Amino acid sequence: MKTKYRKIPARFGAETRFEVEPAFNTRSRELATLETLKSELLAHHASAPENQDFRAELGHAAAEAAALAYATSFPLLFFPVLFAEKAEQALARALRQQEIRRFSAEVLLA
Repeated sequence: MKTKYRKIPARFGAETRFEVEPAFNTRSRELATLETLKSELLAHHASAPENQDFRAELGHAAAEAAALAYATSFPLLFFPVLFAEKAEQALARALRQQEIRRFSAEVLLA
């Protein structure tokens, strides 16, 4: 153990000021932008077909794509592609559901 202590004088430079922005603020702005993008893409895709089933499926697809995109490092980059894939799957599900309903109605009438 050292028994001799030496005092070191502290010297401070000129005071520097800067602003610190919390990281959550950036993420919340990103989330707001993602929600705006989701609304715009949803409005664009939902205006095309008149099928009510497809609109419901499309809403679920948009929410799922937004959740998956938000989990990535670049959600605004990934969301449009994820939404396109999910919208395609939603259309396929809605068309399949229409086929099932049509077939069920034919079976019930027969």
